[in-house]
Amino acid sequence: MTSHQALPRHARHRRWLPRSWSLRALPTPALVLVLAVEAVALAQIATDVSHTVRHALVPVREELVLTGLLILVAAVHTELSLSAERLRRRIAETRFVNMTSVWTFAGALLLPPLAATAVVVGVYLHLYLRVSRDAGVPPHRHVFSTATMVLAVHAAAAVRLFTADPASTAISPHVAGVVLGALVAFTLVNTLLVVSVLRLTRPGSRFLRILLGGEILLELATLSLGGLVAVIIGNTTPWLVLLAVLPLLVLEQTTLVRQLEAQVDTDAKTGLLNPAAWRRRTGQLLERSHRSGRAAAVLILDLDHFKAINDRHGHLAGDDVLQAVSRVLTEEVRDRDLVGRFGGEEFVVALGGLRPDDVVSGRAREVAERVRRRVESLAVDTGTAGRVGALSVSVGVAASPDHGGAGAETGAGGGIGAGVGVDELLAAADTALYEAKRGGRNRVRVRPPATGPDTRCAEPATPPCGLRFGT
Repeated sequence: MTSHQALPRHARHRRWLPRSWSLRALPTPALVLVLAVEAVALAQIATDVSHTVRHALVPVREELVLTGLLILVAAVHTELSLSAERLRRRIAETRFVNMTSVWTFAGALLLPPLAATAVVVGVYLHLYLRVSRDAGVPPHRHVFSTATMVLAVHAAAAVRLFTADPASTAISPHVAGVVLGALVAFTLVNTLLVVSVLRLTRPGSRFLRILLGGEILLELATLSLGGLVAVIIGNTTPWLVLLAVLPLLVLEQTTLVRQLEAQVDTDAKTGLLNPAAWRRRTGQLLERSHRSGRAAAVLILDLDHFKAINDRHGHLAGDDVLQAVSRVLTEEVRDRDLVGRFGGEEFVVALGGLRPDDVVSGRAREVAERVRRRVESLAVDTGTAGRVGALSVSVGVAASPDHGGAGAETGAGGGIGAGVGVDELLAAADTALYEAKRGGRNRVRVRPPATGPDTRCAEPATPPCGLRFGT
């Protein structure tokens, strides 16, 4: 895993590190941690060199061959997956997981610490020259990623050295336990260091959101393959390492497809769900809530007087405001709730899995009020117009089953279609939003439960029934 972040310029709520990642731009705690990690890694390498010289530990031929072979195969793997690797790095969320950990982790399990460090340095030097440099990653960021990998390799090597049975080289439960322990140590050191820096760089961000955003399962799968490579090499011949290249390429392509699918669902300016993705996933959320006997709610939010912000401060400052509001929304809801942007200054939130014995509208109002107060207190630092404040948001709330949503229809192929339930909740929430606007803005309005069929929206209309999906 690396600390690389490569998102669209405007996706600031996901931009845990500035794109240039200038050291001067880092908060002091993050800068201290970065420099400390690099210093510890250099000290560890110096210790390895001193120990090797002091004890006259001459590397055996097999160690030299394996070190060179791992670096060579890692370079071949990178060259074969160059286009996919560059594309994955450009669209990666939160942090980038590269798959060279297969080779570095295998080196940690098979080689002395100094030789394993040589594998890390060789692999990451080639990665920088062929991938990171072309992607615009500054050298000092790559140095930090290399340092975290050096420390992770030493953690894995320490587990191997302290737990391995020198008298046994055969595959056994003990060997499996050593590999598993080394994998855990490697993952903990590397992941905690990278995520901690990302967390310190953006105060208020959630540790778990960053962790899950970095494809932790992909990293564990890559390390598991590295463990298998080490076991095979240790019990057969180093040249069988070539058999791991093809599965890695397939895994890389599969991951790229999943990342591209996620990008299709994302609003480029804010990183939130786009209208089509939000409607589809909300339909699925309503269906799950209906099947499990749970309730749900929908919030529609409109940033008040946003046109005046654009006119007074410019569109770039307006984009900064939209991104700040997006961050507020994602921070004030649960990870399983859905936040989207419907275009312009309009946002939508779907709250699912609410207990039916709750006053659902009341709980949704609480969330809406928290968001409203947070937005009201915002002072957004923009890159073009200084600090922009005096913001407010109007919110309309509707709850299921009071306003529909209990019967989201299933479309062709078993997926959730447009869904009557989604439309009913949106129409009710949009009506409440219109009432909030008409009542003076900067307020929350909850749509009362319908007492009978509402025929006002039978045909397209202006607000409160004329929803502007995706405009």
